[in-house]
Amino acid sequence: MKRNRLWLGVGLLSLGALSTSCSKEAPAPQAAPAPTAAPPAAPAPTAVAPEPPPRMAYAKLVSFFRPSASQAAVAKKDTAERIALGRMLFFEPRLSKNHDISCNTCHELASFGVDGKATSPGHKGQLGNRNSPTVFHAAGHIAQFWDGRAATLEEQAAGPMLNPAEMAMPSEKHVLATLNSIPQYVKAFKTAFPGDKKPVSVTNVARSLAAFERELLTTARFDKYLAGDEQALSEQERRGLNLFAGSGCTTCHNGPSVGGTSFQKLGLIEDYPTEDKGRFDVTNDEEDMHKFRVPTLRNVEKTGPWFHDGSVKDLATAVRLMGKHQLGMTLSDSEVDDIVAFLKSLTGELPGPELLTPPQLPPSTASTPKPDPT
Repeated sequence: MKRNRLWLGVGLLSLGALSTSCSKEAPAPQAAPAPTAAPPAAPAPTAVAPEPPPRMAYAKLVSFFRPSASQAAVAKKDTAERIALGRMLFFEPRLSKNHDISCNTCHELASFGVDGKATSPGHKGQLGNRNSPTVFHAAGHIAQFWDGRAATLEEQAAGPMLNPAEMAMPSEKHVLATLNSIPQYVKAFKTAFPGDKKPVSVTNVARSLAAFERELLTTARFDKYLAGDEQALSEQERRGLNLFAGSGCTTCHNGPSVGGTSFQKLGLIEDYPTEDKGRFDVTNDEEDMHKFRVPTLRNVEKTGPWFHDGSVKDLATAVRLMGKHQLGMTLSDSEVDDIVAFLKSLTGELPGPELLTPPQLPPSTASTPKPDPT
């Protein structure tokens, strides 16, 4: 079997459906969406059984997925009132111009935080040029959006409301007029932000959404494995994890979210055909050309289609492509099967109805701006 085991440590970069929360990753208002390149052909599997990498010790394997000191330091405590308000706002379609799009439209919580589409339709059916990543585990990311243009959940949460291709609210003034026209929201903001002179603000909308999104976590069998139960994974899943780590994939897909901690070039070893410049559009630094924030692999089995453009519809194909373009490896059928088995062990249990069920939203009043389809 032909392969080039470089072990450069950048594996499976773009499997996630990723970023973050509350955005379908639309292009900037004045920029036309970049054309979506067809995914490259996956390398043909080989029939010869490869020699497996040496077994890593359990302690070494679990060390890849521990939180870093910086991740532990930025953990935030949110009040129940802010979380409850954020939940309402997450499901609130009146934060869109035509009252037909909420955060949950593109990030369906009951479907592991994705809508299952390559790119998501926004106002008047406009499509973005990037896949809507899962909102689950977004709080553990180094930055938000595929290109990392928002440093925090709070910074990201305010963007989609005012993006003409997404929720298309015409101005912050319009957002505030909508919220202030609904007495229950005015009361909820005062309760959540008791020290603010003007608690109803776009800043506090973002803070509330971020507080809610930090609650969006899942627990999988893999967590039992990390906690010391080595039998929580099957023999095949353990082989897949060993291959995943031994091939260098954990250099990028690490930490509690199994990703989200760095930016990496798509096509590190072998060029990947895409017109999307990635992080370069944010920094104008040639070093960032075709770099994307590494997505979480938590629940990756459920968050397809995969890659930044949603062009890959089969998880095994995604694994083959990442082996080829990120590691310079041609994976065998058995290797792909083992890695996919491991990835499926990352599928967790969704939170309960206290988070996932759409809450009863307060009614509009005579002064609430009407839906506007224009």
